[in-house]
Amino acid sequence: MASTSKATVPGGPSLGRSRPRYGELIIKVILVLAAAVSVATTIGIVAALLEPTIEFFGTVSVVEFFTSIEWGPLFNPPSFGVLPIVVATLLVTIIAMIVAIPLGLAAAIYLSEYAKPRVRKIVKPVLEVLAGIPTVVFGFFALTFVTPLLRDFLPFTLDYRNALSGGLVVGVMIIPTVASLAEDAMSAVPNSLREGAYALASSRMIVSLRVVLPAALSGIIAAIILAFSRAIGETMIVVIATGGRSIFTLNPAKEMDTMASFIARAGSGDVPVGSIEYKTIFAVGALLFVMTFLMNYVSAKVVRRYREAYE
Repeated sequence: MASTSKATVPGGPSLGRSRPRYGELIIKVILVLAAAVSVATTIGIVAALLEPTIEFFGTVSVVEFFTSIEWGPLFNPPSFGVLPIVVATLLVTIIAMIVAIPLGLAAAIYLSEYAKPRVRKIVKPVLEVLAGIPTVVFGFFALTFVTPLLRDFLPFTLDYRNALSGGLVVGVMIIPTVASLAEDAMSAVPNSLREGAYALASSRMIVSLRVVLPAALSGIIAAIILAFSRAIGETMIVVIATGGRSIFTLNPAKEMDTMASFIARAGSGDVPVGSIEYKTIFAVGALLFVMTFLMNYVSAKVVRRYREAYE
């Protein structure tokens, strides 16, 4: 019987068995660990919030917590209706989104469809630098510049600390989030779609609004929801500019207390550890975590629902 031998390439290694690629294995392990860190961090946050939150609701009625319009855990007697700070949080966030969505999308359309490559390379990094400015700087900007400016021009009375100026500046802060992610989604749209629209004598504005924007809809919606989640958890701007008065109102000219600002103030060290007032920090934090989680879940569902696949 003739003996068999492994195929070889002249001057090269045997092709019968490939060499183990230790470098790829190391990279794979690093990537798995990086993914595991985010999962472990989320699990750690849930574990840290869970026990104090359960203890809190063992003392305070869930019905009172979600239906009462009186919020004053540090008052005597204390009240634990979370609606005032939830409404204030949503009001500030809605004002921020009214600012961020049109300006962010306009910037994204300009960068994707109008700006020349050289201009895009300059403008986009400058726009993203805005996201790196410390939020405490934004807070003092809202308090010392935006609020006095609004007081001079608005026909109604504005509290020195108010939800309007805080929401406007939070909106400015999240413009880079909307603009950058939306521009990435629009730039990923194949040029063949644009060329087909131009071949039908469409203007650049028509191509941007009726071709590119719908094609990048999933990425744009994800950018908006991510910016919403970013705004809803903003702390320093609302602590400085919005104030700490817990009242149930929809008037943005009034001083308000948001969920994040309450956590920041109550966790500053003045509340005795283990007290019911201390546990409100964890209850409000758990509620804020659930709200943010739901927003991210909705974002993932929307992206899958409206994702466009191109060959």
